[in-house]
Amino acid sequence: MKKLLTITTILLIVSCTDRIEKPVLKLWYDRPAETWNEALPLGNGRLGAMVFGGVTQDRIQFNEETLWTGTPNDYAHEGAVNYLGNIRQFLSEGKQEEAHDLAMQEFMSIPLTQKEYQPFGDLLLYFAEHEDYSEYHRELDISAAVCRISYVVNEVHYTREIIASHPDQVLVMHLSADKKGALNFALKLDSEHEESTLENLDGKQILHVSVKDGALRGTAGIRVETDGELSSDGDKIRIGGARSATLYLSAATNFVSYNDVSGDPLSRMEAYLEGAQGKTYSEIKKTHVRDYQNLFNRFSLDLGSNGRDSLPTNMRLLKFAESAEDPSLIALYTQYGRYLMISASRKGTQASNLQGIWNKDLKPAWGSKYTTNINAEMNYWPAEVTNLSECHEPLFKLVEECAETGVRVAKEHYGAEGWVLHHNTDLWRGTAPINHSNHGMWVSGSGWLSHHLWEHYLFTRDLEFLRERAYPLMKGASTFYSQYLVEDPATGWLISTPSNSPENGGMVAGPTMDHQIIRSLFKATIEAAALLDTDAEFAGLLKDQVSRIAPNQVGQYGQLQEWLEDVDDPENKHRHVSHLWGMHPGRDINWESSPELMEAARQSLLFRGDEGTGWSLAWKINFWARLLDGDHAYELIKLQFRLVSTENTNYMGGGGSYPNLFDAHPPFQIDGNFGAPAGIVEMLIQSHQSTIDLLPALPLALPNGKIAGVCARGGFELSFNWKDGILNEVEVYSKAGETCPLRNGENSIEFKTEQGKRYKLDGELNLH
Repeated sequence: MKKLLTITTILLIVSCTDRIEKPVLKLWYDRPAETWNEALPLGNGRLGAMVFGGVTQDRIQFNEETLWTGTPNDYAHEGAVNYLGNIRQFLSEGKQEEAHDLAMQEFMSIPLTQKEYQPFGDLLLYFAEHEDYSEYHRELDISAAVCRISYVVNEVHYTREIIASHPDQVLVMHLSADKKGALNFALKLDSEHEESTLENLDGKQILHVSVKDGALRGTAGIRVETDGELSSDGDKIRIGGARSATLYLSAATNFVSYNDVSGDPLSRMEAYLEGAQGKTYSEIKKTHVRDYQNLFNRFSLDLGSNGRDSLPTNMRLLKFAESAEDPSLIALYTQYGRYLMISASRKGTQASNLQGIWNKDLKPAWGSKYTTNINAEMNYWPAEVTNLSECHEPLFKLVEECAETGVRVAKEHYGAEGWVLHHNTDLWRGTAPINHSNHGMWVSGSGWLSHHLWEHYLFTRDLEFLRERAYPLMKGASTFYSQYLVEDPATGWLISTPSNSPENGGMVAGPTMDHQIIRSLFKATIEAAALLDTDAEFAGLLKDQVSRIAPNQVGQYGQLQEWLEDVDDPENKHRHVSHLWGMHPGRDINWESSPELMEAARQSLLFRGDEGTGWSLAWKINFWARLLDGDHAYELIKLQFRLVSTENTNYMGGGGSYPNLFDAHPPFQIDGNFGAPAGIVEMLIQSHQSTIDLLPALPLALPNGKIAGVCARGGFELSFNWKDGILNEVEVYSKAGETCPLRNGENSIEFKTEQGKRYKLDGELNLH
């Protein structure tokens, strides 16, 4: 124990040096992980790994993003449109159960459920006679994307470093001992898939897996380089008498695209390993760190510290529950979200799913799919604002592919042109309603995903992106809704039917959330058409329909109505608060144009309560930030940091964080790891209204801090700091040369900018 305290003290001294300038960006622990929810995640966008850091036996559980169950399939239900009128009629007559039953029989996806993301395998390492160890330390350095394990056995200091290189497309582990010949261990690849075979060659293993009842196959390979002796022993490779060894692991599948599985996993995998051939660990690491930091270092957040980074991360969570005074943990968590985004979502990869790219189960919760009624979108909330715009790219690719498959679903189910996506999709880009009609009949996935395309334009002002990629998809989604909306006979408003308010209240006509999303999409499409000087006639049609869509309504309890009728139950504590979409992430409801609706949204949020699953807590942080109540938002942060037992997989239990800071629904869902950081930043800067607001919802608990590289709509990148809750200095970098409107409390300014220039202002927003 004395040795451990000595090392901890040294680490604390190092971390405290110039603390204000260099916050400690590490998760660290003084013992190995016993469960998956304690292991540390690595990823290069395509490959994911969970590192346990065991001493006598270590496990690196790994994934390849395209290993899923199932086969290419469009899921459309031919002839479903023939029953659309009947379902609408049932709903208009108040016959919800009849509508549910008919939709289940004639309208749902074929098959009814979509497919599941799969684990690939495990790299297992065995270290004999390492039972008696001391000075154990395990960390994830998110400033460099490096995982490290160290400990002492018989006065020999052993270390392991593991990285997931994006440039070289390999997982690499470097093992070393500080005494020549002291490193002795064995390794093997393993898999839970029923169909798997292992080839064991000198210094190399190849694992072949096939997904049960599916079209996908995968091959993983590991190569060893060492200054010791290599030998094969049954299903293991043995390394003996070494001082160091480097393991290179990669994997690939036969997946080419959602409708093509003709790839050769063996040749792909071997190409990755051969690409790393001849490169030393230090060379690969140097390239990896440079590539990673090119993204990560664009943004920084320092909220101060009270020294708790000297505690293991799991203990910091426990301490936070006792006393929520650990501002550097909030900054670390925000940066951890960015780390996970870079690790799970890079250009050319699949979008981040319900678990990012990290999944250990053959039957994962909710299939580890893409749930598009909140979760898939929440995964990308920090992308633009925290300066990771490129990491948004895989989501755009998913939207493009769903737009292709969604054309047939729009036609077969609704007799409409354009494209539609319901509340889930998978690797095969299913877009039809799935699971059950009481929650699967939600039509606004395409509208919400289109919002991300428009937001990317608002942040970047990339007109080419708008013209070539975003606008065609937005127009296609708008085309569908323009033909799908029907006139409500009682009010004359255009309404969305059949649909639901996710995932609450069953199938209905006219849920508020749909109308907010569709209205937002129509307005964005109209604005985009004007910017591009195109489709004036179509834009005119949308302008007419926007004015006729059912408006937001305030109900009998002063709440924002969730449905067309005033039937909200003030005792309802459902985790979804979908009818507040117009407040966040939308701007259909805001303090400038509709303060009375903001107050109604606040009342709805108070009725619904603070408690919730992990992602629900994260969304509520953003809601309270938009309500300009930073202290209430901070109460949600406290709940988000609540330590959840690693064994707790109660689907409806209270959310929080696992020891490795993974978001606990529970079980693990990664969306909260992205939604909460977005909410933390939303407390510090907002740009969804007519100005860029600085410190709009600063909680009393965060009186001092500085943020750099944060982005705002209009093509601006800002850095600013504050002390005792008062803004000190601001720097604005203009990416697009637009007029910059800033506001902080009673102070405001609007000034013209030139593209590529920086502007400095004081705390009262006077230009220097």
